[in-house]
Amino acid sequence: MSTATSSESFVHPALFYRGTEQYTAGTVPFLLEGLAAGEAVAVAVPGPNLELIKSEMGASAAKVKFLDMTQAGRNPGRIIPGVLRAFADAHPAGRVRIIGEPIWAGRSSVEYPACVQHEALINAAFQGREVTILCPYDADGLEPEVLADAHATHPVVIDTGIERTSDAYDPEQVVARYNQPLEHPPGAASLTFDADALPQVRSFAVEEAKQLGLTGDRLQDLTLAVAELTTNSVVHGGGSGTLRIWAEGKQIACEVLDRGRLTDPLAGRRPPARDQLGGRGLMLVHYVTDLVRLHTAEDSTTIRIYLNR
Repeated sequence: MSTATSSESFVHPALFYRGTEQYTAGTVPFLLEGLAAGEAVAVAVPGPNLELIKSEMGASAAKVKFLDMTQAGRNPGRIIPGVLRAFADAHPAGRVRIIGEPIWAGRSSVEYPACVQHEALINAAFQGREVTILCPYDADGLEPEVLADAHATHPVVIDTGIERTSDAYDPEQVVARYNQPLEHPPGAASLTFDADALPQVRSFAVEEAKQLGLTGDRLQDLTLAVAELTTNSVVHGGGSGTLRIWAEGKQIACEVLDRGRLTDPLAGRRPPARDQLGGRGLMLVHYVTDLVRLHTAEDSTTIRIYLNR
């Protein structure tokens, strides 16, 4: 696969596949080439596809790190720091090769904007790194709009074994297009807060979540996320904010709106430097929740979290 030997440091092709035969034909040789070149190799794809690759690789599978993306990448905002960067940073010497499949037919319409933004942001997160990330797309199971977005987020697309440069490649435009206003139900419980009201707003969120059926560890996760988001509003978001919380299907949705403006699209997705002050709170929120959606306007930022009940 020529993308693996590109002269560019970071390589990010999309692989369009139809059926299991095309899937293994596009992924297994890619992995074997990496192993033959002495590269560190990882696979993060949905469980059934994980088993397909393992079966085809035989004994060579023991040399590969495997992750079920439906678990490790359930929250798309967790994939760059917790899956891709975690593996690449653990192997700083030489090229790293990864298969990452963050978008599959079971992704919900609420999750999808965060997924496609993730694919766009990979390009900035790994710029200049000696990393190849191959992203498979089920061309039969995914909507045409999803495949069109793949052309916009990947500089190279491989389809039926043919590799082409994508004329539609424009990851910055994708990030901006999916920076969508987040609508909330008119009856959502809400509370405005400032520094003096931080204990009150946190208690309010916890009590509302309990009433909506959140318990145990999930309730603790919400407590931690709300503490991070509300503190951030007071410190960086103009000194005050508004918290809303409601039930949405099998999930609890909770959002914090403030007057801050989040200018870094990788905030929360890029591990901060060891000596960096701040920058860890939003990443922690990604780790303890099942989905994070953001909307940045000219004079405000909304961060919405989802937790499964």
